[in-house]
Amino acid sequence: MAKYAVEPTNKERHFEDSTFIVSKTDLKGIILYANDIFLDIAGYEEKEILGQPHSILRHPDMPRCIFKLLWDYLSEEKEVFAYVKNMCKNGDYYWVFAHATPSYDENNKLVGYHSSRRVSDRKALEIIEPLYAELLKIENTTSNRKEGMEKSYQALLNICKEKGMEYHELLFSITS
Repeated sequence: MAKYAVEPTNKERHFEDSTFIVSKTDLKGIILYANDIFLDIAGYEEKEILGQPHSILRHPDMPRCIFKLLWDYLSEEKEVFAYVKNMCKNGDYYWVFAHATPSYDENNKLVGYHSSRRVSDRKALEIIEPLYAELLKIENTTSNRKEGMEKSYQALLNICKEKGMEYHELLFSITS
């Protein structure tokens, strides 16, 4: 498992239901814009976060296969939704329901990605947290990180197939 510069504190941060965390990245996930709510909840100054990879927020409880899924959708220029547990600068965490979309320039050329995150549905997290823990457990069954991620990704796809749903449909089914 990768080492993190900051140790998780297991302390959760919250933000208002009516607010949105917003960021924009380039095609490689480098942060180009972060709104004030993003900066406040994550505990970063703007100068610290701009130019950093969005993965700076990755919490060790997050299975890598979820990020693979996100990047797969985005690379196909599709919007994607996901529950994500992010880590703050000091090690605290916060859950978000993320909606990421491709961003285009005036010539309709893909130039990056835009993500809006809102407060997670607490009932949905009762399902998401054990699911992510199981996916992470699968990822950690091998010393080869890529192989582990592929195994957990396949497990996620199998769950979706069993339910007869794509990932985003599965997410929306647990919140309704």
